[in-house]
Amino acid sequence: MRERHVAVGVDGSPVSTRALDRAADEATRRNCALRVVYAVSDRDEAPPILHYAERRVTERHPGLRVETEAVEGGVVRALTEAGESATLVVVGHRDLGGLAGLVLGSVSLRLAAKTRVPLLVVRGDHAAEEGGDVLLGLRDTPDRGAAVHAFREAEHRATRLRVLRRAGPRREDVPSVPLPDGPHVGPAPRGPVLRERAETDPDPSSSDVALARELYPAVEVDTRTARAPLLRVLPRATEGASVVVIGTRPRTGPGPRPGRLVHTLLRHSHCPVLLVPDN
Repeated sequence: MRERHVAVGVDGSPVSTRALDRAADEATRRNCALRVVYAVSDRDEAPPILHYAERRVTERHPGLRVETEAVEGGVVRALTEAGESATLVVVGHRDLGGLAGLVLGSVSLRLAAKTRVPLLVVRGDHAAEEGGDVLLGLRDTPDRGAAVHAFREAEHRATRLRVLRRAGPRREDVPSVPLPDGPHVGPAPRGPVLRERAETDPDPSSSDVALARELYPAVEVDTRTARAPLLRVLPRATEGASVVVIGTRPRTGPGPRPGRLVHTLLRHSHCPVLLVPDN
């Protein structure tokens, strides 16, 4: 049995190097080993990439235990198998866009549909805001695993947790606050779309948040409710965050995409995306 570890996929690209750096930070934060996986068609291709990865990590984290492995075959299969004994899988994301994105999908989307452990997707075009808040996106369905992971992330980072949830059928009479200015996905919502709850509210509307709050009582929480769909408001709210946490559901049909919200976050998030499977 392998020891507890964080697994990361590399291929020598700048995007995978950013994922490697983030994975090393996460392993250090979790006090566990780092397993670096390189999927290749021929194992003889692997040594230069794996040696560079190991050297880069040990220079930045001298006390971190690093294990490297070359796996013949596809990267999705390699990381899915590596994730079976991992606490976290980390991968870089390239937004293919256009027809290529529709036809081929992406490694991160296919992993999101298959992995049974939390998956951290590091976008290649945004630097992480390590000092930022943790952001949790909650839909109007149970997301207990995502809620607990978000509280845990906030505690590990000693930072605030911002919770953005979809409005349910019953709405409290509390003041509305507008969305911040910035880029958005789809038509911009009109008028006030968020309602703010006081940080000290003893009765959170989400039972998942209430349970997680009992487990991590020291975490500072700011909960807001979106009247507009999370698909519109959550990507914009990621600006300045260190990570956004969202729950994923098991795939029910063909294709790599686990859901529109996940797909949209992977393309438009301003920070890494932590996908927590509902299993």
